[in-house]
Amino acid sequence: MECISVFDMLKIGVGPSSSHTLGPWRAAERWIKELDLEGLFDEVVQINVYVYGSLSLTGKGHATDLAIMLGLSGADPVEIPIEDINTITAIIKKDRVLNFANKRAVAFDPNTNIIFKSEFLPFHANGMKFEATLSTGKKITKTYYSIGGGFVVVKERKNAKKNKDVFATFPFPIEKGVQLLAYCKEQQKSISEIVLANELSLRDGDAIDRQLQKIWETMLECMYVGCHTEGNLPGGLNVRRRAFDMHQNLKGIVPYANEKEWMETIRQTEVKFRQILKWVSCFALAVNEVNASLGRVVTAPTNGSAGVIPAVLMYYLVIENHDADFEHIKKFLLVAGEIGSIFKKGATISAAMGGCQAEIGVSSAMAAAALTELLGGTPEQVLIAAEIAMEHHLGLTCDPIAGLVQIPCIERNSMGAIKAINAAELALETKPENIKIPLDKVVNTMWETAKDMSSKYKETSEGGLAVEVNISDC
Repeated sequence: MECISVFDMLKIGVGPSSSHTLGPWRAAERWIKELDLEGLFDEVVQINVYVYGSLSLTGKGHATDLAIMLGLSGADPVEIPIEDINTITAIIKKDRVLNFANKRAVAFDPNTNIIFKSEFLPFHANGMKFEATLSTGKKITKTYYSIGGGFVVVKERKNAKKNKDVFATFPFPIEKGVQLLAYCKEQQKSISEIVLANELSLRDGDAIDRQLQKIWETMLECMYVGCHTEGNLPGGLNVRRRAFDMHQNLKGIVPYANEKEWMETIRQTEVKFRQILKWVSCFALAVNEVNASLGRVVTAPTNGSAGVIPAVLMYYLVIENHDADFEHIKKFLLVAGEIGSIFKKGATISAAMGGCQAEIGVSSAMAAAALTELLGGTPEQVLIAAEIAMEHHLGLTCDPIAGLVQIPCIERNSMGAIKAINAAELALETKPENIKIPLDKVVNTMWETAKDMSSKYKETSEGGLAVEVNISDC
């Protein structure tokens, strides 16, 4: 059974897309490592990268070309200063030279050495082929697939399942919701406790806490930056940042100097129903506006849906429970990660394979489940919340205008966050014996819906809003 850690589902990276930006970036890094292991790195004299399918059709809007350049340059998406992104890529474009793995110069012109091909490879919609010409004249190639959430594989998901060597063993291996509930009942533990036990088989408790803390701090910083940055987003649509304006209207008059003080001032603001809706929407919009401007976000489970989980967690911390501490954050992220992994194993988290139901739908289900545990829900109610959230995202299309992760992507995060909170409240009022649709059924249904969906609505910008609204209209 496939072993997926919470830290596989929640990864720190650079926007705007986990599958179209972070995935190609990681693929380039992986290719370099493989060349090095084979003793071929120093023999490379020319590089071509072929980008296929959805990666090609929306690649420019998703900064796929920039990600490939950065990955080939040896930059780390977790650590690179955001301001260096444009500097590095601009130098490559100007000089037509790549500092390959930050070790040696190789001639590289992005206009000719990154080739966008509209045809789809047979295994996945997000395919890319790296080609190196060696000093001997020999050409070698390697094909990778970016399958969503920053995950990169060399074979299609069904074939990958046959490779038992890639699977680690958790003390509580989980593929379906019914298995997770069985462990909770047998061990008399909450979902977060079962997930933590699995994580402890991979790393020690201090390492888990440090990484979860870093994930939360990145989410908080992202919300803070988004709420305090004014202007229009890059890309040509001239989309006005809305989180800044909303925040100006919502914030109180108490001064603050950093993220933690900011949270305290929010706790002192008016919390009527309309204000809660606006705050949650503001948090979600802030994250995805940062994402859309090539900022650093947490892939949760994708970049396009990165705003849902932080917005719902922030809602709990600043509105629902002012006494919450790191232990609450830890439980939330552990539960969210596990629910995301169930969807990844049973369906997909790639919009190029499943439409936006695979991104916003999954993130909403993750957030709903996590919030339900923090609000005192039973393991059964946690899964009910995830099911409710996904049930009402089934069939959601991915049709980004101009291939940019802006319209309708940014607003969808606020809608997914609000749905997650609503799903949690509905689940808490539901007796498990009365449910009609278990989580595993909705996971299966999501995957069947994905397979039936036209490719026009799977992150290709060939249907829906992407063709009804032209960039010239904006």
